[in-house]
Amino acid sequence: MKIEFAPLNIPLARRLQTAAVFQWVFSFLLLAQCCCGVFIILLLGNYWFLPVLYALWLYIDWDTPQTGGRRSKWIRNWTVWRYFKDYFPIHLTKTSGLDPSHNYLFGFHPHGILVAGAFANFCTESTGFKELFPGLTPYLHILPLWFGCPFFRDYVMSTGLVSASKKSVSHVLNYGRGGNVAVIVIGGAEESLDAHPGGLTLSILKRKGFVKMALKYGAHLVPVFSFGENELFKQVANPRGSRLRTLQEKLQKIMGFALPLFHARGVFQYSFGLMPYRKPIHTVVGKPIPVRQNLNPTLEEIEQLHQTYLQELRILFDEHKQNYDIPDHESLIFK
Repeated sequence: MKIEFAPLNIPLARRLQTAAVFQWVFSFLLLAQCCCGVFIILLLGNYWFLPVLYALWLYIDWDTPQTGGRRSKWIRNWTVWRYFKDYFPIHLTKTSGLDPSHNYLFGFHPHGILVAGAFANFCTESTGFKELFPGLTPYLHILPLWFGCPFFRDYVMSTGLVSASKKSVSHVLNYGRGGNVAVIVIGGAEESLDAHPGGLTLSILKRKGFVKMALKYGAHLVPVFSFGENELFKQVANPRGSRLRTLQEKLQKIMGFALPLFHARGVFQYSFGLMPYRKPIHTVVGKPIPVRQNLNPTLEEIEQLHQTYLQELRILFDEHKQNYDIPDHESLIFK
């Protein structure tokens, strides 16, 4: 394979963008493991009292990821996130005003490989969420297991990430004054296995828990589609029924998260690596679906609202797909 190296005369701004994305990829893929390693090394060394004290703090602070987290305005405004956003670049588009007296549940689609659009738009201030939606505070929900990792948990909470547990979502949506936004990547780990360039398959037909939560707390549902999310990486072919896909699905059930075999470009060359391609991401926030609070919704009521959500999600995609070079005959595939 011929390797295409990056030219030497790349502008400084682009180099800084690459560095910003490199640290993000490292944080997503390896930082948790490194933090656990540091914890063990300290525990076995002369500074054993430091991890012991941290373990005590962890015990006391255990429920914080389920009670709104501990965000840092300073970290969310780091300059590195502006370079991160400009690398692709990532844009946030508003289609309708959202009343801050209500709470909202944003359904984010698709998952992609590393959910770059969701992170940039809802865990940093780089794309202008506060200006577009004044009075709203977004909380991006991720797998609870990440909050058991020492040190790493504190870093990710500082960006606004919180647990995807029912208790956590309930805490966000039950805020009496309104203005909270629970952002849930509906397709979850399962959907990442379908994250191929050009892919429009969403794992959503059996996922109705978010609808039940919206009904229980009277949170308005808002479909969000991130155009370009699946274009950032290439994934090893894994059609349903193949040995690889079967293995990936089994591992997902055991571990709770998926292991897509993906690749893209490198830092100093464009031929291979785990850095995403420079492909634009356009995250479009749809109009809200009004939801009346129902503490004990029936299965029929959940199904009816779920169907309404699917219809609004499809309408959102169809109305905007031509703006982002998706052929008119292409449509979403729900599974």
